[in-house]
Amino acid sequence: MRVALRRSVELGEVKIEERAPAYSSLTPTNTQVITSRDLTKSACCNLAESFETNAAVEVSTTDAVSGAKQIQLLGLDGAYSLLTVDNLPALRGLSTPYRLSYLSGTWIEGIDIIKGMGSVVNGYESISGQVNVRLKEPDKAERLLFNAYGNDLGKFDLNLNLATPLSKKLSTALLLHSDHLGRRVDRNKDGFLDLPLATQYNVFNKWKYKSGNGIVSELGLGALRETREGGQIGFRTDKPGSFYGTTLSTDRYTGFSKTSYTWPGRPYQSLGLLLSGTSHAFDSSYGIRTYDGTQRTGLATLLFQSVLGTTAHTYRLGLSYLHDNYAEVYKDGYLYPIETPAQRYQREHRSRNERVPGAFAEYTYQNAKNLTLVGGLRLDRHNLYGWVLTPRLNVKVDATANTVLRLAAGTGFRTANPIAENSGMLVSSREFIISNNLRPERAWNVGGSFTQYFTVAGHPATFITDYYHTEFQNQIVADAYSFPNLLQIGNLEPGGRSFSRSLQTEVQLEPVKGLQTKLAYKYLDVRTTYAGELLPKALTPRHRLFANVGYATAFDKWRADLTAQWFGQRPLAHNPGSMAHEHGSGATTLNYAPRYALLNTQVTRAFKRWEVYVGVENLTNYRQLDPIVGANMPFGPSFDAAMIWGPTYGRLTYAGLRFKIE
Repeated sequence: MRVALRRSVELGEVKIEERAPAYSSLTPTNTQVITSRDLTKSACCNLAESFETNAAVEVSTTDAVSGAKQIQLLGLDGAYSLLTVDNLPALRGLSTPYRLSYLSGTWIEGIDIIKGMGSVVNGYESISGQVNVRLKEPDKAERLLFNAYGNDLGKFDLNLNLATPLSKKLSTALLLHSDHLGRRVDRNKDGFLDLPLATQYNVFNKWKYKSGNGIVSELGLGALRETREGGQIGFRTDKPGSFYGTTLSTDRYTGFSKTSYTWPGRPYQSLGLLLSGTSHAFDSSYGIRTYDGTQRTGLATLLFQSVLGTTAHTYRLGLSYLHDNYAEVYKDGYLYPIETPAQRYQREHRSRNERVPGAFAEYTYQNAKNLTLVGGLRLDRHNLYGWVLTPRLNVKVDATANTVLRLAAGTGFRTANPIAENSGMLVSSREFIISNNLRPERAWNVGGSFTQYFTVAGHPATFITDYYHTEFQNQIVADAYSFPNLLQIGNLEPGGRSFSRSLQTEVQLEPVKGLQTKLAYKYLDVRTTYAGELLPKALTPRHRLFANVGYATAFDKWRADLTAQWFGQRPLAHNPGSMAHEHGSGATTLNYAPRYALLNTQVTRAFKRWEVYVGVENLTNYRQLDPIVGANMPFGPSFDAAMIWGPTYGRLTYAGLRFKIE
């Protein structure tokens, strides 16, 4: 008997979606997740703008001329948090000043913010935490995503993502980004551009291969070209004349590969090889100063994972090798009569070649009920600083079905790049005095968190509070307090202290369907010993309030978000040409910036494949008065554009559109 069958569809597809909690209940670390949906709540043209609706990470502007931005985690500068892309260390070293502009927001699938000590697998450099950026996967990303953005300062962004399967096993994604600001804007009439003229071209190509028999391989290649020009309105690179200006040209090339093999019938046992390489080169100028640098980095990690008896006991073993080659040339434009040509060359040229082989082991215990314990230890041999031992511990206890307690402790180790990490101070008349015997930075970080999940009006809600204490054994301290016309960079003085205490409390709830709210308070106590006196870190506010309200109608046709931030007073270093801090008289003699608040809002209208959005940043048009001290004499002894604590160009209005094909 033959029965002819034909295709028939009686029921349409049913798609069920649910938002996972922003704070993960599964990870042993205190991890907050920013999803791709969260990224659309703000303009999010690049990584710097991805944290605007998040309370854990602050983004600050380093100065009022160059446009560079940096993140702060636990009150510490971004250099102390490990920034990874797809769990591979990236955007580190000399790229620190401008790295937040090197990743387009449309490329990002999600961001994991880990406070405290992370895994030893990712290296020894993390001190305050880790920010892991997950790029879109070729086999899961939209076939096409186009995003266009423009604001009233004259900046335009264009983004195009293309993803396609080439076969059942191979897929690829091409990510393109370009931005341009060509309009000279000076809203506060101080004679300086509010934002530098800038053009960037950025491309990244990602490949993924799944063999079907346990082999998975990923390959990524990227290239970036960026130019910036800031300073006085009359400054031109071809005819600088007597005008003050800043310039920057950057060429960056990256590549990585990840290959893993999973044993058939043993999903818990795998072997992986991770490789990455970076070439980062830039030329820059700040008035009469020039700062050029080149970084070549290679990283290789061999990782094996399996279990001890049952999956309640898992372990990871690995070997790693890091190669870092740095070459910097910093010329301050001054000639010293007593200095020989050889001494001048040594002062202006800085080079460092790091070769670090290492081994690590990590053990994880899960009792399938309420306890997860992750203990890790790594041992590295640094060619310049000898043996480096890095212990780390993370513990998670599910006290109840909805209550999670976490504890984290461990050490971090890193080699500082004093000029790159203080590049904002280059836009001032301060003279850099760098010690010749800089040692690596070492610190302990201990902290924990309490997370409570509950419901409000039948909708999920989260309450979390965390506290972390970071204590430095040695830190490269940039002292702008002792002498206002100098920036003294050296090791933490003997007997001195440098620490950060961070307390944050946050509640996220949905009082009515479609209305999401986030409220947070953060307290920071960050202090360092300067010339024998323990003083608060400049430009770090002690108190911060954060609120975000988002509303979405049915099927997300309309979305609206409002974010409010309030910043408490923050200490300021004295401007060059003024009186220095009088040591021994206490922190009360310092200058403090006023308290202020910021409001940002955005409205989005979604269609079948299109989305149109408009937004306003700094809704109240609040500005820092006279952000550039001595703007009328930028080559004089009182010039300072580095003490930036608030907005400099006032209200910003923008609009954009997205087009998507799944």
